[in-house]
Amino acid sequence: MNTVILSATAVLVVLGFSDSVYWLAAVALLYVYIRYGRTGGGSSATSSTGSPAGGPAGAPSTYRAYRERRDQQAKWERRYRRERPFETRRQERTK
Repeated sequence: MNTVILSATAVLVVLGFSDSVYWLAAVALLYVYIRYGRTGGGSSATSSTGSPAGGPAGAPSTYRAYRERRDQQAKWERRYRRERPFETRRQERTK
């Protein structure tokens, strides 16, 4: 897969000498590949997100991590309601 992506990027760069849109396509391809396409090719058992190597990328590695994210989200929602009371009331009326 790495070879295909790198080959496609090289082709887009070569084509980019005649049309600059291909340069943008090459950059976009590399961005998408780096952001979403790379899998755990490293030597560690966990990826950079902390999830196990065999599990889904968005899965929490531990229940503690899940609880921390949930509590942080609740804290942000309480702060939003406290700082913007009119928007909160407007949302409650539309439900």
